[in-house]
Amino acid sequence: MLKVEENEKLCRVGAGTPMGELMRWYWHPIAPAAELLENPVKKVRILGEDLVLYRDRSGGLGLVGDKCAHRSAGLVYGIPEANGLRCPYHGWLYDETGQCTETPLEPADSTFKGRVQIKGYPVQEMGGLIFCYLGKLPAPLLPRWDVYVWPNAIRQIGITVLDCNWLQCQENALDLTHDTYLHGHFFAYQLERLGLLEDRAADRNTHRAFVSMKRRLSYLEHKRTPYGVQKYSRRVGDPEGRTARGPYVTFPNHTSPGHGGMRTDWQVRVPIDDTHTYHINYQVYIAPPGVDVPKQDVIPYYAVTLYDENGKRILDFVLGQDFAAWDSQGPMTDRSREKLGQTDAGIILYRRMLKEQMDLVDDGGVPMNVFWKPEEMGDCIDLDPKMGESFTVTGFDNFRNLYHKGYYRDDMDRYGPAMDLIVDLMRRVEEAGALAKT
Repeated sequence: MLKVEENEKLCRVGAGTPMGELMRWYWHPIAPAAELLENPVKKVRILGEDLVLYRDRSGGLGLVGDKCAHRSAGLVYGIPEANGLRCPYHGWLYDETGQCTETPLEPADSTFKGRVQIKGYPVQEMGGLIFCYLGKLPAPLLPRWDVYVWPNAIRQIGITVLDCNWLQCQENALDLTHDTYLHGHFFAYQLERLGLLEDRAADRNTHRAFVSMKRRLSYLEHKRTPYGVQKYSRRVGDPEGRTARGPYVTFPNHTSPGHGGMRTDWQVRVPIDDTHTYHINYQVYIAPPGVDVPKQDVIPYYAVTLYDENGKRILDFVLGQDFAAWDSQGPMTDRSREKLGQTDAGIILYRRMLKEQMDLVDDGGVPMNVFWKPEEMGDCIDLDPKMGESFTVTGFDNFRNLYHKGYYRDDMDRYGPAMDLIVDLMRRVEEAGALAKT
């Protein structure tokens, strides 16, 4: 249990707050690049700041304050030019740094524009996402986490805005035991209410609703690593006594809960402000050697459907159940009232890491996972050794390698625009005998 002031320190992300200052050391994804193909200007709110993201007519990206310095017209209606964004009201032009470069209705000899500046932050594109950095300059390198650069893979991006603080989402990544009820008993209960239990849960060996119900743990451990926290568990009754490597938590706000097979999902919990989270589910479907995937010129994205046509919450897929568990805690949960048990050791460890890194920044230090030299990360930062010479499935279940047999219905992937490609890939992998099963 935390004191009220300790909880506030962990949750609030505005400029000048301890967590806000820590978060401003990191690059954060703020939009799928494909979204700017539909409209090159997008309003963005991140870490409590209202901004406008744009792609100009030369292909350059910019992230600037959302109001023109002249008379506060909204730049979300701005006109992309060859090198910047022009205010629709009086034509003032801003470059990617927020510097005003033209005031066309002022006198021709006016130097006024040189004294006009709005916010401007660095932005970069990688893996189909656009990232921004809101901290002090110079900016560190954008980390090349492996999921963004793995070759021979299909990708799609699921986006959700949740009405709750980012930490409620991220702490779920340290919780290995919620599967048994949230994705086991509760999942089965929802299917029962929908009249889908027999259809969706017929295969008790691979179906999520029943696999998780069996997974009582005899061993649970969280180990701190150079990049975050690695989780390990052992299942009660496993005759071989196998230890499973659980989802990896990458500091400060990433996790990879689905790994060990063809499908990896990389979740990023981006704080919009103190009570809203921009949740990114970055999904990668990796083909083993000898099986090629079609080239994606654009990585597609989709908005995750949370409510049905009658306004009822959709709860028959895994991450939808997580979303409900997180935002049902309220906009910012009161951790001074919680009662933690032995299985919450990972959450306690993670909170200590957050406090440690906030204190480090407050003392003038540089937090973990901030990179300044290319050699510190190489071509990619390898969090998962799955790209080796052989391709094997690890873990106790493998339904996420069997989407071509209908199991995609259990995951939010079912809403994705690339599902036809993914289903075909998994079918071809099975036919090639390239997927080893445990």
